[in-house]
Amino acid sequence: MAFSALSGVQAPTVVAETPKPDQVSLVREIPKKEVEHRMSTEEYVKQYFSDAPIMIRIAQCESHFRQLDSYGNVRRGVVNNQDVGVMQINEFYHLDEAQKANYNIYTLEGNIAFARKIYEKEGTTPWNSSRPCWGKYEGVQSLALNLK
Repeated sequence: MAFSALSGVQAPTVVAETPKPDQVSLVREIPKKEVEHRMSTEEYVKQYFSDAPIMIRIAQCESHFRQLDSYGNVRRGVVNNQDVGVMQINEFYHLDEAQKANYNIYTLEGNIAFARKIYEKEGTTPWNSSRPCWGKYEGVQSLALNLK
């Protein structure tokens, strides 16, 4: 028992019990190396589209490399609320096709993977509204660009 200065009475000492095997958390421990360096959205996009630098510029212009907003929700377009994620994929035009092909455009991985599918099929046309921002880099196929 421990003595409590407030009441002058002995308070019980709390001892933490060792969890029983069936109470042990099944959550995976993340290795220290993985915790120290988590890839940013920008790094992920640059790595994913290293062979298509124009798509890196499009992501920069469309969302400033942000998949989520400041509240942790999927980023939506300012001009068109149906544009979602880092690549601002439009739900009206692309959601059905994405879902049929098992792409989740609300995740970073699904958003950029489906953007690649769109790019391979339609080129940069779906992102024409932001062409004034990235258009001057169109045709550049080298990552020697200053991408900052």
